[in-house]
Amino acid sequence: MSTTDLDLDQLSSSERTALETYTTVTGQELTDAIPLLRRSQWNVQIAIAKFFDGEAPDPVEEARAALPQSPPQSNRQTRNLMTEDLTEQLSLNPVARASDPAPRVTTQAEDQPVYRPPFIIALLFTPFNLVYRLLYNSFRLFGTLFPFLPRLFNATANPALQGTRRNTTGRRTLGPKDTAARFIREFEEEYGSHPIPFLENGYNMALEKAQRDLKFLLVVLLSPEHDDTNEWVQDTLLAPEVLEYINDDQNNLLVWGGNVQDSEAYQVANSLRVTKFPFAAVVVHTPSVSSTAMSVVSRIAGFTPPAEFTNKLRTAISSNQGPLERIRSSRAEQQASRSLREQQDSAYERSLAIDRERARQRREAEAARQREEQEAADRQAAEEKRERDLAQWKQWRAQTLPVEPGTDVKDAVRISVRLPSGERIMRRFAADAEIEELYAVVECYEELQAGRLSEVSKPEEFTHQYGFRLVSPMPRAVYGVEDGGTIRDKIGRGGNLLVEPIEADEDENEVEEEETVT
Repeated sequence: MSTTDLDLDQLSSSERTALETYTTVTGQELTDAIPLLRRSQWNVQIAIAKFFDGEAPDPVEEARAALPQSPPQSNRQTRNLMTEDLTEQLSLNPVARASDPAPRVTTQAEDQPVYRPPFIIALLFTPFNLVYRLLYNSFRLFGTLFPFLPRLFNATANPALQGTRRNTTGRRTLGPKDTAARFIREFEEEYGSHPIPFLENGYNMALEKAQRDLKFLLVVLLSPEHDDTNEWVQDTLLAPEVLEYINDDQNNLLVWGGNVQDSEAYQVANSLRVTKFPFAAVVVHTPSVSSTAMSVVSRIAGFTPPAEFTNKLRTAISSNQGPLERIRSSRAEQQASRSLREQQDSAYERSLAIDRERARQRREAEAARQREEQEAADRQAAEEKRERDLAQWKQWRAQTLPVEPGTDVKDAVRISVRLPSGERIMRRFAADAEIEELYAVVECYEELQAGRLSEVSKPEEFTHQYGFRLVSPMPRAVYGVEDGGTIRDKIGRGGNLLVEPIEADEDENEVEEEETVT
């Protein structure tokens, strides 16, 4: 029994309900979902938030794990204030972490309308707006002179206020996708055509794409009001060596850019604790933290030469390439296993379909054989019944034939009929005898010769048809029984006739001709 099966057997009904709800929303594997739900105390909302926003390390567990293993660290630190960001000194953590979580941000919905106050109200509040902008620009001036002040304000401000910003630039608030398209358009208008493949979607979608495709995400945040922005973009970001490295498919690098004058990029800057522009960060999926965590593995703040910028990108990517390669290999193995399983299932289905087709053909062949046997038996039975009815009809017709007229009857008709066997029938008929009587004499010749004239009744449900016709050889004339009439009228006072058997094909053709004429 696997670990997953054992855990599922040990879960309560409420825990199974929470697991089902969590996997329905996130689509995460059970091997990763169960430990995450346990760490979240089986709270589905907390677990979903950890899945999408990344699960931060547990300080209690880290301290507990570090006690027996980590050697005592020296409190003495050496920092170069000329090259290091001052905000690192004001960080709440005494020891800088190798990577910080890259949380998602709350953006405006695509279909959310932009509220614009009425013109009269806007006119009345114009003095207050001017005072606010004056104070706001003054604070931004101090923030530019002393970069640690915004970071300190964000660290001490109410968390509910962080990530919100009043739009004072006059830029229209758009959805994430439209904001990204506007950034790309403005970037091209400002710096011309470029080969940087900026993602034309929101920041959250960029994170999800980087996590799903196991690629690195280069986040570029620009402030048009910063003095170094234009120089950094032209000399560093658009440098040939940087462009070559970014566009190299082997580096698996996605690029997302934003203007901090837009709400989404401003929230991203706050979530990444950016205090110095221009800013770039490398975000990557870190499976060592959790199965869904996205972490910032490199920060490049301020003006950076192209060589240094490329080296930082190369270092961040090379140092975090191993875990991604293992995940890619694992996914490739899973995909290969899934493909093999699908091929096996397909082959099994084809084999099963072939077996089903063969079984169907055998059933149809057996049914056809039984049907043919039944038809043959029915034909044989019908033929035997026809022969019995024909023999009975011959006996009945032979006993109903009138007596042959004597020689004293002057107007009698004398007919000679030659049979196919060579025998010849010589018989006298009354002048008013029908032509059918002549046919009946020929049909019942064997019964008349043998004297088998017993009292029998006419067979029921039997229609007799003569299988021959009487013809006169010279000149040829056919005397059909279906034509009717008396023997005297048709043949005369005497005649020599021949018996011609009617073939089955010929009979069918005559029936078809009769139907056509009808």
